[in-house]
Amino acid sequence: MSKKPLYIIPARGGSKGIPRKNIKDFAGKPLICYSIEAARALSDDEHIIVSTDDEEIADVARSTGLKVEYMRPSHLATDTAGSREVMIDAMDWAERKGVDYDMIVLLQPTSPLRNADDIRGCIELYSDEIDMVVSVVEAQSNPYYNCFETSPETGYLHISKGDGLYTRRQDVPKAWEYNGAVYVINPKSLRDMPMGKFPRRIPYEMPRSRSVDLDTPTDWIIAEMIYKQNI
Repeated sequence: MSKKPLYIIPARGGSKGIPRKNIKDFAGKPLICYSIEAARALSDDEHIIVSTDDEEIADVARSTGLKVEYMRPSHLATDTAGSREVMIDAMDWAERKGVDYDMIVLLQPTSPLRNADDIRGCIELYSDEIDMVVSVVEAQSNPYYNCFETSPETGYLHISKGDGLYTRRQDVPKAWEYNGAVYVINPKSLRDMPMGKFPRRIPYEMPRSRSVDLDTPTDWIIAEMIYKQNI
């Protein structure tokens, strides 16, 4: 099958954990620039959409030479707006502009350590017979080994999954968590159902060293240290 990704980089203006994080300086340039550069390494500009409601963010994106014609509607720029609705609105805009695509690649600016090879690897795993390829990292807590739940009857802890008899972490089935870096999504699946209901999801493993998702100021410090050690 031909592969024609539409890259969507979501960057709303409001941010509580790290104020103005999408354009905050990260190792010498605005955070959003890293996602734009990663997309441009694989795509022409026509297939890259920065989805923002904020003119300052749009101007920073334009400073890279990228045209930012689409602006996210205000009702999709609140704390409660879902990423699915944000992507569908950008898809509708692209279709009205005559942009041809057959998959969505969502690149969140909060994953600046992700690189073009990570995106390429996800795209290579994708086919229109699945709903999504998603980047993952091995979970630090494993439900068979060191992740516990509390019994509502007794209040006692019990292992989340399995019989709790594993004595070595190396022996347990691997567990994964989304790292937030890359989502390659079937457009029809996205229109048909919420992403959490996708039955056909394929993982793309990334190393922990590139899996820092910037939610807190501490995450920011760690990610900058990793980035500077590897440039």
